[in-house]
Amino acid sequence: MSQAGVQRPAFARRWWGLLAVALLPLILLGAFGPEQAPLPDSLAMPLFVAALLSMFVGLPLFRRYKHALIGCGRALNGADEGTAWSELAKAQRHGLLGALLPAWFAAFGQLADLHGVPVLLLAFASVLIAILYRLPCQLR
Repeated sequence: MSQAGVQRPAFARRWWGLLAVALLPLILLGAFGPEQAPLPDSLAMPLFVAALLSMFVGLPLFRRYKHALIGCGRALNGADEGTAWSELAKAQRHGLLGALLPAWFAAFGQLADLHGVPVLLLAFASVLIAILYRLPCQLR
């Protein structure tokens, strides 16, 4: 089996796993969170602004992922295919962690009584940014 056949399932598992790690705090705090917000309400807006700014953390990370993706496509069936796949995995992992920051800020925002609409917007933003880090069809 080629290196690509071994790597594809690992990429899918990593993507779904990190997506679950990002959304699990939101779900748990929504279902089992405290009735009263333990953080002051005045922190809700700064947390929302910080979450919006955290979306820009992913820009240089996505550029690295894009270059690793191009390098992996060029290295398919070559001598350095294994190295290219490992570089792509590293770039994807770092990019996903950066992409999921808005969802984590939304989870902290729930502790400061951030309303439901901004929390949902931040969670959807994280999911949409994370979709960019899925393995494209050309490498499947």
